[in-house]
Amino acid sequence: MSYKQKIESMRGELREMNRTIPATMGGFGALSKAVKETGPLSMKDKELVALGMAIVLRCEPCITFHAEALMKAGGTRAELGDVLGMAMQMSGGPGMMYAAHALACWDELAAPQP
Repeated sequence: MSYKQKIESMRGELREMNRTIPATMGGFGALSKAVKETGPLSMKDKELVALGMAIVLRCEPCITFHAEALMKAGGTRAELGDVLGMAMQMSGGPGMMYAAHALACWDELAAPQP
């Protein structure tokens, strides 16, 4: 399954969660909105942090979502590489494996569309 397919599949699962527990999902959505819309960090900076945390926590769906969000926020492959290195330093070999997923996801999303 491609990373694009994984992102779409996860979005489908989250839509079902929203139908099943709307108040909880709405509360999480409100938290996400508050975090993104306030504070001195730019959206790109926040996505760099989130992606690094996703790698260290070994959450592949989080990695794919935040790689996509970082790209949309204007992040570059070089900035991604810096975050991958920091995540690897903080989490060792397992972090390196998940960092490789993040890089592959980025490259797939950045590839020209046919």
